[in-house]
Amino acid sequence: MYRYTRRGRRIVNMIPEITLTPLIDTALTLLIIFMVTTPMIHNAIKVSLPRGQAKEDSGAKQELIVFIDGKEQLYFNNKAVSNNKELINELQKAIGDNQDKVVYLKADEASHWKIVAELLDQMKVVGGVAHVALSTRKA
Repeated sequence: MYRYTRRGRRIVNMIPEITLTPLIDTALTLLIIFMVTTPMIHNAIKVSLPRGQAKEDSGAKQELIVFIDGKEQLYFNNKAVSNNKELINELQKAIGDNQDKVVYLKADEASHWKIVAELLDQMKVVGGVAHVALSTRKA
């Protein structure tokens, strides 16, 4: 398609091009930022584990996790629970008919040992719990 001026010169109609490179660069940068920050947001419960020599089994699938934070608030699988009885009820529901489950107890180093020991004892007698593992961080 050509247009002509009054003097007979031909004018080429140019289709304007939109460069997509800056848009793609911006989208990929945002994708990388979200990929890096998403795992950090997932661990919203702040627990400072005590130091120990044993290395936690990183290959095992941790399905049942109990947290006790520094303020001694209880969490079961990232959901806050109000007391030990509610935690045990939630644990029994999560286990259901399954047997030989491992419960990981991640207690803050500032929490009182009495509370950790009581909770540990209560979780041991729940049907379907084979082991209760106390989590530590590498010294």
